[in-house]
Amino acid sequence: MAKVKYTEDNIRSLDWKEHIRLRPGMYIGKLGNGSTPDDGIYILVKEIFDNCIDEYVMGHGSEINVSIEEGQVTIRDFGRGIPLGKVVDCVSKINTGGKYDSKAFKKSVGLNGVGTKAVNALSDYFYVQAIREGKAKVVEFERGELVKEHRITSTDEENGTMVSFVPDFSIFKNYKFVSDFVENQLWNYAYLNAGLRINFNGKTIVSRKGLYDLVMRKTEVETHRYPVIHLKGDDIEIAMTHGNQYGEQYFSFVNGQNTTQGGTHLLAFRDAIVQTVREFFKKSYDAKDIRASIMGAISIRVEEPVFESQTKTKLGSQNIGPNGPTVKKFIVDFMKKDLDKYLHQNPETATAIQKRILQSERERKEIAGIKKIANERARKSKVHNKKLRDCRIHFNDKKGDIDLKNASSIFITEGDSASGSITKARNVQSQAVFSLRGKPLNCFGLTKKVVYQNEEFHLLQHALNIEDGMDDLRFNNVIIATDADVDGMHIRLLLLTFFLQFFPDLVRNGHLYILETPLFRVRDKKQTFYCYSETERKNAVDKLRGKAEITRFKGLGEISPDEFSDFIGDDIRLEPVIMNEDTNIEKILGYYMGKNTPQRQGFIIDNLRVEKDELEEEELEKLLEEKVVG
Repeated sequence: MAKVKYTEDNIRSLDWKEHIRLRPGMYIGKLGNGSTPDDGIYILVKEIFDNCIDEYVMGHGSEINVSIEEGQVTIRDFGRGIPLGKVVDCVSKINTGGKYDSKAFKKSVGLNGVGTKAVNALSDYFYVQAIREGKAKVVEFERGELVKEHRITSTDEENGTMVSFVPDFSIFKNYKFVSDFVENQLWNYAYLNAGLRINFNGKTIVSRKGLYDLVMRKTEVETHRYPVIHLKGDDIEIAMTHGNQYGEQYFSFVNGQNTTQGGTHLLAFRDAIVQTVREFFKKSYDAKDIRASIMGAISIRVEEPVFESQTKTKLGSQNIGPNGPTVKKFIVDFMKKDLDKYLHQNPETATAIQKRILQSERERKEIAGIKKIANERARKSKVHNKKLRDCRIHFNDKKGDIDLKNASSIFITEGDSASGSITKARNVQSQAVFSLRGKPLNCFGLTKKVVYQNEEFHLLQHALNIEDGMDDLRFNNVIIATDADVDGMHIRLLLLTFFLQFFPDLVRNGHLYILETPLFRVRDKKQTFYCYSETERKNAVDKLRGKAEITRFKGLGEISPDEFSDFIGDDIRLEPVIMNEDTNIEKILGYYMGKNTPQRQGFIIDNLRVEKDELEEEELEKLLEEKVVG
């Protein structure tokens, strides 16, 4: 083994921007291309917006403007504005900022002064304008390097700060902002800051009742078992109700930050609900039955919070503050006092909660017997290993490595040829394959018993390890990989129905995707283009000057493993399955998967006409081309 020299020449000192650009994951988590809500480009937006929120919380400005056009983000608040003499320092010098003054930013989202600097370093272009008392200061950067510092000028504009940036394409490759992700992010800020007006690309986002509005907007109101319980105290706010859906649905926040991975406060909230309900009814109900179908939100404020990463998606703080109680005690005490009081004052709500608990208990016991038989049948036939080609790294390995977690994927395919191609092309470290046999059952309107009675669904659930909820999910990315034909689309729809019906949390938490694969291969002797649409095919033919071999892929099985490795590697194209603010699962599934309705029949007929017209236009163009050539 060759010896590696270790001398003074091996020691490097990086400046602030070099370190951020060399190790961006330390500052913003994973990079990504914008196809998932926790991709880096959305963290950049959040880091700038957090500063605006801090101004609002401290009573400065009631409106924030946000626009995103062609990859450029512009955010303008109406707070106090960065002190003009410190604008350059605040956006380009690590360990410089106002948040080290605990009096001014006692319960701020970010306390380390890194966020804005990270945005600056990771942007092709970064512009900041500070306005204070009739004076304005502008500075411009490129990839963290100061390129122009403007002189202070007079202005009639209101106080505040405007930041505009373009994420660096060399770091965030082929990125694209998904408007739904940004809008959802901004709605969360609105819920936590009642009265704040956010203007985003022509839309106005505002909430008057805080977390009450959140639960009302993000859940299906007609399924609520009782009116939303909304309780507020010093540094804490909660809202909750029970519904009819499977699983638990929570939204948690700390100091205005959406903690998508939960943390100590969410664990305490879930435990506090169980303790309070048990003590109120004087019954030792199973925790799973108490929390089944719950829809809840919690927001707390913590002094100098400790998060498990720079992206602040999981709270690690054990205490509310240096001299305060533990997070768990603070939340449990609040719930035992205020929720217990609410239940005594609203006996009809207490009765509705008890009915839901007893219903869940009956369903759980009924399923337990079926589940035992199904697991025994699968064990005897050893069918688990036949369906799943597993990988080595899993989402629930608890290794704390963000990049590894987000690389853990499972492709759900149909047929031996398709699963064979993906299996040979995959990365065995982080990509698994689950093979379906034929079309799955349409499970719309069925109970969860069908998950265990149907072998395909039972084994798929087992492979994902979601029998007891999302806590032990083995794969961060669950990818539906079916052919781009009518049968493939039908299978895709049946799988979407399965997940939305029984495991909606998988979709809500951003784990479900559709794999995009090329429809055409266009090549000559020197170049090969893989095209995902008719437009891309035409462009490729034009680039090859019309002399090209065109292959239409009819199914995934026709794509060789060598080619497939290109489509599921670094350049993988994933279409996220997104649940919007107004998504109503029951109505959507009823429309697409229920019995035929006049509305659906009309939709099909109208779209068939459009397709027919398009085909006629294509045929006409073809005939004209042939006539010209002739």
